[in-house]
Amino acid sequence: MERRQRGVSAGLLLLLYQISQIGLQNIPSVTLGVLVLNIFLFLNPLRPLPEVCLSVNEAVHRKNWQRLLLAPFHHADDWHLYYNMISMLWKGIMLERKLKSLWFAYIIAVFSVLIGVVYMVLEVLLMIILDDPSYGRNCGVGFSGVLFALKVLNNHYNPGRVSSVLGLPISSKYACWVELVAIHLISPG
Repeated sequence: MERRQRGVSAGLLLLLYQISQIGLQNIPSVTLGVLVLNIFLFLNPLRPLPEVCLSVNEAVHRKNWQRLLLAPFHHADDWHLYYNMISMLWKGIMLERKLKSLWFAYIIAVFSVLIGVVYMVLEVLLMIILDDPSYGRNCGVGFSGVLFALKVLNNHYNPGRVSSVLGLPISSKYACWVELVAIHLISPG
């Protein structure tokens, strides 16, 4: 995992600008808290990325379970943070208003851990099915998995909508899956 630049950068400045355009008073409390936590940990990481990223080898074999809690809230670089937090801002405003803050906070906490567990199960399955131990060393950070789960939840609560993915109108029911493939094609890893 590459080292990232710390400090104020273009992605962070753009994120702060877009938050200011919405206005702090228009962002529900849990959503704002998640934004603040992610920005704070980007500027002041608890540990270097190789020590917080989530992998089967580190979490399971070395029993370093704290990575389940740390990995979602650390980001590889300023653009990783920017894209994740802009997505969080939009999804958080919609879902937190619908579900209320306490329930939304619970969902964020559960998804943050559960996504890491699912990630590791998938990596173990790939190791077994493809007989390739390198999947045990794949190490990931970021809030993307939680955001994907929130997108599925948002689609459940707002059925029948149409989303734009890369400029193409797609039913929201399928948009999260198309977006997942598009993100992988645009930014693998």
